[in-house]
Amino acid sequence: MPASAESAFQSRAHLAAIGSYVPDGIVTNSDLEKMVDTDHEWIVRRTGIEQRRRAAADQTTSDLAIAAVRDLLSRFPAVDAARIDGIIVATTSPDMAFPSVASKVQHAIGAHRCFAVDLSAACAGFVTALQMANGMILSGAYRSVLVIGAETLTKITDYSDRSTCILFGDGAGAALVEARDPGAMLAANAVTDGSGGMQVYCLPNGSIVQNGREVYKWALSTVPDGVRALVGQAGLALEALDWFVPHSANLRMIEAICERLGLPSDKALQSVVKYGNTSAATIPLALDAAYKEGRLRPEQLVALYGFGSGLTQSGLLLRWTI
Repeated sequence: MPASAESAFQSRAHLAAIGSYVPDGIVTNSDLEKMVDTDHEWIVRRTGIEQRRRAAADQTTSDLAIAAVRDLLSRFPAVDAARIDGIIVATTSPDMAFPSVASKVQHAIGAHRCFAVDLSAACAGFVTALQMANGMILSGAYRSVLVIGAETLTKITDYSDRSTCILFGDGAGAALVEARDPGAMLAANAVTDGSGGMQVYCLPNGSIVQNGREVYKWALSTVPDGVRALVGQAGLALEALDWFVPHSANLRMIEAICERLGLPSDKALQSVVKYGNTSAATIPLALDAAYKEGRLRPEQLVALYGFGSGLTQSGLLLRWTI
């Protein structure tokens, strides 16, 4: 990670609540066998994915985002939607160019006095939005920011392209970032290499196009160094991590990244096996699943690391506080 991507990090924020939602529709590997020349064993061997969720025809990204926030509010009754200062939705599959998905969430949950914006950073979007929320709280102008990763990627997936249609699914996750001094966010970094941006892209009204081989090579050659830099920025060793939460693009990629880091793969939280690659939603889906299972506990050290189209990387090291 270039030195210019790092800076003296400060935080007066922590994660206070979490929620998630996936649609009811399930696309199994057997279903895909009927659409393209593929089979269950090949998909699992190459990606680890067993199934993915698919939104109904009348379900939009904002519907999924709203459902994830309502899940958060139902599980954390102390959270008052009317007191939320801001909403940031990370998505590459918005309902429309405008209005924003975030504005629809704002209206649906009755957050009457907050800003609402969408952020486009693909698979690094959720972590980037958490970093932005921390900065806004650090400014003193805001005390409570709702961060959401939400996607309906199946609506922009070409189901005649066997190299991409096996990967993508739909889902949403939400986290509430609130002011706290001292903050529980310990380090952050981010870097983009736009020269490789067209390795993964989607034109307006088009479908996802991906050069999977090149993206895989880029991730393995850059992400491990980025994770090391993130943890080192806080003066810590990788061995101190309780959990590593990378973008869930591909289980085999996660395993390879862990191997290069020297981390046991069972320290990696992922959502890809059950839900596929949900881009900005993969990390919050993985976090909420682990939280529900009781694996994530207060004061554990957690490294979040998003990476994908752009080619963009974004990392955040934090103490778990939920």
